[in-house]
Amino acid sequence: MRDNGTAELGISVLILDDDLIIRNTLRSILKEKFNVFAVDLPSTAFRILKNEKIDILICDFKLPEMNGLEVLEKVKEEYPEIAVIMISSAGDMDTVIVALRNGASDFLRKPFTAAEIWVAIERTSKLSELNTNLIQYKRKNSVLEDVVRTEMGNSIIGKSPAVAAIRKQIQMVAKTPDTSVLITGESGTGKELVARAIHDLSGRKDELFCAVNMSAVPESLFESEFFGHKKGSFTGALTDKAGWFETANNGTLFFDEIGEMTMPLQVKLLRVLEDRRYTRVGTQNEQKFDTRIIAATNKPAEELSSGKSLRLDLYHRLSTFTIELPPLRSRKEDIPLLVDHFYELLSRKLGRKTSGIHKDVYELLSGYPFPGNIRELKNIMERALIISDSGMITPEHFMSVNSYRINSTQLVSPADIYDLEELEKQTIIRALRKVDFNKAEAARLLNLEWNALHRRIGKFKISLPGDN
Repeated sequence: MRDNGTAELGISVLILDDDLIIRNTLRSILKEKFNVFAVDLPSTAFRILKNEKIDILICDFKLPEMNGLEVLEKVKEEYPEIAVIMISSAGDMDTVIVALRNGASDFLRKPFTAAEIWVAIERTSKLSELNTNLIQYKRKNSVLEDVVRTEMGNSIIGKSPAVAAIRKQIQMVAKTPDTSVLITGESGTGKELVARAIHDLSGRKDELFCAVNMSAVPESLFESEFFGHKKGSFTGALTDKAGWFETANNGTLFFDEIGEMTMPLQVKLLRVLEDRRYTRVGTQNEQKFDTRIIAATNKPAEELSSGKSLRLDLYHRLSTFTIELPPLRSRKEDIPLLVDHFYELLSRKLGRKTSGIHKDVYELLSGYPFPGNIRELKNIMERALIISDSGMITPEHFMSVNSYRINSTQLVSPADIYDLEELEKQTIIRALRKVDFNKAEAARLLNLEWNALHRRIGKFKISLPGDN
């Protein structure tokens, strides 16, 4: 029944065929490189599958006890990691097509040659390796998602009308199968958390959620990163590689900082999103993908609709459904809830047991503009827990917030300033404070481009809340 041969590759093959000649032919061809089992009955085959680790099953269609399609269905249900090669005569081609649709990796048409067997084995081995890598990636992704949920919490924290509206929008769009979503908002407002919430509430929740920082993708590697590549297709392509569209197929692909992509890359991305097809580097065959696309940007709405940072055609492709996240300073009633949330979360993470939070902390933080939004609140809460030395957390543990309060009382009246540069500096500071340090709003107030304001802030060394 079993022939080990030299088993060079450590792969085990099970042959299921009631034709003795076929069994012996396959066994003699494969035994030099694989652990080989050869049986004539499905019942015997399933006993072996129960007790042995089988990598590839070669299965005839016409069998006693049950036919090959029934064997395939049972194997895929009980042992989904096993690759199945079907054997069929020329007259069974309709059955072969059904088998391939139901999960068979390949088929051999009788009569076959040794070369055809090796080609089928090689194709199946590569497919099996890709499937194994994908399963491992999904497991790692699941672990990472658990970590993210532990770190960030798995719900949108807040009781404000703005948060209630966001929750409703998430629930509405999650019910759709593949509607593209554009999430806008300042840095630190929780755009990835919202994207994950959409994925977790959707029909794709059991598939992968893949997040890509678009500003970190090199232009020269865009095709390789997103479409994948074939081994040897370019210098450094040492193995076949699946791209993001293949990896996230049937799941959700999150494009973070979409507005940071160069215009040439935006053209390439737009073409793929319109066609829902891509071609691996080094190959000719197009492949389809079925993925929900969620994009995020911190660019203001005016800039997006102007086409300055995002092509208008790409903007309209991505913004079928738009969710705008408000800055934390515009929903101050949520700050105490977030403070308590991060206190519990970070206390567990850091292993700190403090005696609680002083009531004055809530008042202090509610009066702070939080230019870094929720991310900044989380960071300053973590710092406060560290320096509190297991005592009560008090206002003294929030140095950056206290520095802001002190500096906010030190503006000089414009009437007392005669230095033009100092007058410009003070005007910028006043504008920033008027809009709670929102740079985009301050730039509009000053009639400046955002980049021009950013340069002046650096030139005058203006300290912003959260700068340490």
